[in-house]
Amino acid sequence: MQTVISVTNLSKTYASGLRALKNINLDIRRGEIFALLGPNGAGKTTLIGIICGIVNPSEGRIRVDGHDIVADYRTARSMIGLVPQELTTDAFETVWNTVSFSRGLFGKPADPAHIEKVLRDLSLWARKDSKVMTLSGGMKRRLLIAKALSHEPRILFLDEPTAGVDVELRQDMWKLVRSLQASGVTIILTTHYIDEAEEMAERIGVINKGEIILVEDKAELMRKLGRKQLTLHLEHALERIPPALSAYHLELANHGSELIYTYDERGDRTGMTALLQDLTETGIRFKDLHTTQSSLEDIFVTLVSDRK
Repeated sequence: MQTVISVTNLSKTYASGLRALKNINLDIRRGEIFALLGPNGAGKTTLIGIICGIVNPSEGRIRVDGHDIVADYRTARSMIGLVPQELTTDAFETVWNTVSFSRGLFGKPADPAHIEKVLRDLSLWARKDSKVMTLSGGMKRRLLIAKALSHEPRILFLDEPTAGVDVELRQDMWKLVRSLQASGVTIILTTHYIDEAEEMAERIGVINKGEIILVEDKAELMRKLGRKQLTLHLEHALERIPPALSAYHLELANHGSELIYTYDERGDRTGMTALLQDLTETGIRFKDLHTTQSSLEDIFVTLVSDRK
């Protein structure tokens, strides 16, 4: 798939001496939904700010659809829509005017039909003549998305877009995101709701302490790093695990009434089959079993804690 954003050897050191980014290399594919995950202070917002031309890099190069973000700033920036974390809007302006003004900032001619479509898609049409100061927090968040979409960008950055938004509106936003992707827009999002990244993204990047520690297709990441657990509910509780089963690294739980077997996706189910056979040979019987699989959140926590 064609690369639409290319980040090469990017570093950022602030005047205070804080090195926020360290030699970042990252390619974003055209038309994908890419989730950038990381703890607070990891460098997510700094990285987005540099790609969007808001923050100056200390080293490195960024190209947006072949255009250098520094040498060809106007062209590169016109392709990008940014929904920032902060709710920064003109409190005394109307919804319609503030979205229309954002379009004009990029030199786009007036297009009332497009502005109307954006506002309707974001359930803001009924408030088009309302002043921003009268909107709820969730509506202001949607207004930021409307402003970012006003100039019809081909790349959309969503920096914590659903913070403070109720569940119903979150679902509406993600429907809009999917429709934008279907129209060819590339989506890059950061979120603290890792379940959203798991549901929406095709690729996952993890950043920690200013460094990209992993970039992987979501399905492949889940396959490689996802763990499964088989829990066996025993007919009779055990005081200890028989030595004959030591190779399986089993755990006793729930006062000895459950046996837990943990395995990864790479090992398929052959270990499970052998375990069940060995349980029969040792005379251990179970009345029920179930499996669980680690989520993206489990994987993220493991990755970040391993780097501390």
